[in-house]
Amino acid sequence: MDLTTLDFQQAKIKQVLFKSRLRSVLYGVREADATLFTVRDNPLGQWLEAVLKPKYGATPEVRTVERLLQDTLSTGQSLVRQYQRGQIEEARQGLAQVERCTEQIDELLLHLSQRTVEAA
Repeated sequence: MDLTTLDFQQAKIKQVLFKSRLRSVLYGVREADATLFTVRDNPLGQWLEAVLKPKYGATPEVRTVERLLQDTLSTGQSLVRQYQRGQIEEARQGLAQVERCTEQIDELLLHLSQRTVEAA
């Protein structure tokens, strides 16, 4: 199965979904769900396992995306803990760190997308 630009766009949407859920927790709209912070239950993590890793798992970009995803989830979990301890503003400010990680993931996925689509 060759990956298409659409596959990579779907991966970006999965990141937006995570950030939206995290913001909802940090702004008191929803409760934190433990599965929000596990790679296995994360939509992007599932996509990496099912779609990207079978074909491109050995590439440095994929390994870096995995590490950045784990960093993103760990940071998100830490922010929720801050929020729960009453450090609400600090937790919300920490969203910038999550944003930086997801931007790096986006850049790597874009690079990998261009490479895989060109090779197809």
